[in-house]
Amino acid sequence: MNPFEALVLGVVQGLTEFLPVSSSGHLVLGQALFGIELPGVVFEVTVHVATLCAVCWVYRRRLAELIQGVCSGDRRSIGDVGLLAAATLPAAAVGVGLRSTLEPTFERPVLAAAMLLVTGAFVWSIRRLSRRSTRARPTTGGALAIGLAQAVAILPGISRSGSTVAAATAAGVEPRRAAEFSFLLSIPAIGGAAVLQAPNLGEAGLAVGMLPLGLAFAAAALSGVLAIRIFLRMLERRVFHRFAWYCWFVGGGYLAAAAIWPALRG
Repeated sequence: MNPFEALVLGVVQGLTEFLPVSSSGHLVLGQALFGIELPGVVFEVTVHVATLCAVCWVYRRRLAELIQGVCSGDRRSIGDVGLLAAATLPAAAVGVGLRSTLEPTFERPVLAAAMLLVTGAFVWSIRRLSRRSTRARPTTGGALAIGLAQAVAILPGISRSGSTVAAATAAGVEPRRAAEFSFLLSIPAIGGAAVLQAPNLGEAGLAVGMLPLGLAFAAAALSGVLAIRIFLRMLERRVFHRFAWYCWFVGGGYLAAAAIWPALRG
């Protein structure tokens, strides 16, 4: 992998990780269409840690507030952390318990395309749900529902950000607060995925090269920050649902192409 390829892949990962278009879905479809292959686990871990840093940077004040509140015994901060912990459980259970079952789905591009259509429906629903969503935080039941949405998003083609924000607004959480909860929830999700992959790293980093990895990290972190900003701005302007058209176009287009060219069915 040369530095330019690392830069491009880092930007793509940073943008699709947070915009509601499914980074895993794009990877699966890209592999089927163009033969794109991520260069090993070490690259995946690098860009995932970079996107984790992007979330921590954008929400650094909120994270500091939560840490300070928990350390000082503030009940509301402890409650907020508890809700995030509750929402983390479903995806953790699915990711660990069904890992071997889910891995083959990443070799099925038709499934990823179909799931992009589902993501489009999730994203479109936010337009209606947000009009009656006014809560600052979810209930415990709402947090578990958001966690279930995140667990479903392990499937390629289902956007983690899109599904969790849709679930949060369905639970009555105000859109910007729903986005905050979703992105804070991504910290243990992304961090946990990186930890699960870490034992497979070995000396793979030396094979990829430090310069490409460094460029990929910087590109993913910076584009991740940009993606979060775009996400929040579109929520504020109530045009977030437009991402649904993109998901439907890409997913539907691939399914139509696969119907014509069997080689694309995987």
